[in-house]
Amino acid sequence: MGRVTAPSPVTPVPPADLPGTLGALRAAGHAYRTVKQELRDNLLARMRSGADRFPGIVGYDDTVLPEVERALLAGHDMVLLGERGQGKTRLIRSLVGLLDEWTPVIAGSVLNEHPLHPLTPASRALVAEAGDDLPVAWLHRSMRYGEKLATPDTSVGDLIGDVDPIRIAQGRTLGDPETIHFGLVPRTNRGVFAVNELPDLAERIQVALLNVLEERDIQVRGYQLRLPLDLFLVASANPEDYTNRGRIITPLKDRFGAEVRTHYPVDLDLELALIRQEADLVAEVPEHVLEVLARFARAVRESPSVDPRSGVSARFAIAAAETVAAAALRRAGLLAAAEPAEGMRPEAPVARVGDAVSVTSTLRGKVEFESGEEGREAEVLGHLLRTATAETFRARLAGLDLSGFTALVDEDAVIETGELVSSAELLRQVGTVPGLAKVLDRLGLGDAPTPEQAAAGVEFVLEGLHLTRRLGKDVTDSGRTRYGGRA
Repeated sequence: MGRVTAPSPVTPVPPADLPGTLGALRAAGHAYRTVKQELRDNLLARMRSGADRFPGIVGYDDTVLPEVERALLAGHDMVLLGERGQGKTRLIRSLVGLLDEWTPVIAGSVLNEHPLHPLTPASRALVAEAGDDLPVAWLHRSMRYGEKLATPDTSVGDLIGDVDPIRIAQGRTLGDPETIHFGLVPRTNRGVFAVNELPDLAERIQVALLNVLEERDIQVRGYQLRLPLDLFLVASANPEDYTNRGRIITPLKDRFGAEVRTHYPVDLDLELALIRQEADLVAEVPEHVLEVLARFARAVRESPSVDPRSGVSARFAIAAAETVAAAALRRAGLLAAAEPAEGMRPEAPVARVGDAVSVTSTLRGKVEFESGEEGREAEVLGHLLRTATAETFRARLAGLDLSGFTALVDEDAVIETGELVSSAELLRQVGTVPGLAKVLDRLGLGDAPTPEQAAAGVEFVLEGLHLTRRLGKDVTDSGRTRYGGRA
């Protein structure tokens, strides 16, 4: 799983030593292979060498990827079934890396036809006329990927093609293949083509894909064009829609050789690994804060208040980490606006557990709640965030003597923190605390933490003591949080 990134739009320049004509290509011993043979051979080569077969895909090593590999080795077109945000598109796009880096094509061919295997009558005539002098171009694998997000307004012309009226007006007959303006699928010939959210295609458009998958020909405007396309077709869908009771026609389901079920990260470590890999953090977010967010995302996903059919995307936890980092950066920027005292350095942006509170409002739209929870969305998310914080507190600091922190306050004394309380101010209130070094070590903040890291650790302990009913807490009208007294 991972954030979706499209192949680079920049066209790489082929090496100068590649053959430039059909004769040179033959002399070099080049052999034609289908796309599925390429995928199979290159996958086997990576298996034998121990190389990473699917770089950037997290959490699928023992579940999804073996099924994908079996489908590739069998040469089966496949469909990935899973709820939103499970990395289906990321996995599909990673298949391009299993193609040959460079492949020869007939120069100027719209369908990326192989010089040793021309498809259209025009290309076959060109090969017969030019012979070994036929110019050969080279196509990088990043340009051999096509993708269409299925929408109800997608037409047959978009995917398959349509008659070009200008070419008809030039005198060509309707049955001439040269009159066709080819759609996305034929133009991805000798590549990987993906249809995202397949059931969203209208039924008549799904029918148009039937021949592409099995007979490998296309039908445009009532006449059939024999066009043995060479491509690997893969689709994604939500399991709820991918049924004959949903929005998929049964014959199309039968054309796919493999159905692969995806899933969310199966354990906390994988959720954390995904956040670390994908989140673009503008400030330091300590490990214990990331763990709170990972537990929070998993708790939301498992909550009976959330609609399980829509799922909770992996992007939820990633966006939460980025939001918390942004809150830390905002604090540093606002505190820098006030002139620091002479000799004091400006606040460095380090996230604290209190910064996670803003997530419950900014990310509420990413979650589909059950109908009975209308109006309680923020309350549900706030409860789950507190639960995730308490679980992280127990997991990280279990067995430590935290009496030094509870001794800091009594019925009258309080420790004040909050979104705009500086690290220096928080640490000044705390002073020297017995056991603080062990706490910071457990939290992975090192032997010599910065004041901002130490403040993040202190705030986490105070919040954890409150959530485990060992410390009182009050939020002022100005947004500051006061810890002190009995829970």
